[in-house]
Amino acid sequence: MGTTNHISTKWLGNMAFESNNPSGHHVKIDIATEDGGDSSGLRPKALMLSSLAGCSGLDIAGLIKKMKLEVDEFHIETIANLTDEHPKYYYKVEIEYHFHGSNLKEDKLQRAVDLSVEKYCGVMEMFRRFAELEIKTVFHNK
Repeated sequence: MGTTNHISTKWLGNMAFESNNPSGHHVKIDIATEDGGDSSGLRPKALMLSSLAGCSGLDIAGLIKKMKLEVDEFHIETIANLTDEHPKYYYKVEIEYHFHGSNLKEDKLQRAVDLSVEKYCGVMEMFRRFAELEIKTVFHNK
């Protein structure tokens, strides 16, 4: 079997928690004030979207480096729809990969996106188990 991750999450009072990470960094989790929290941390479900974008982004950044591609800016927009009924979960997720530059090799960048989406990103694979994914690649040539 593969690697085991052990995360400790500590209640800080009211509705806030702090969770550690194998990197040694911590993240604070909380809910909105209108829901009884202090809005002092990241929302749990939204944090899942950051994990998804971060995982895929790391794959692509590695491939940009490996393929020696010129990209001035790269960002990922993640738009997700939650169910209306509890337990609320994401049933549809749209992931947009935006590349900016004056010398974009679109075919190679698209290949990098495809490799992440179809082969490398474990978080993407987890999302695929419960949500419909829509992938878009947008090239902004300067």
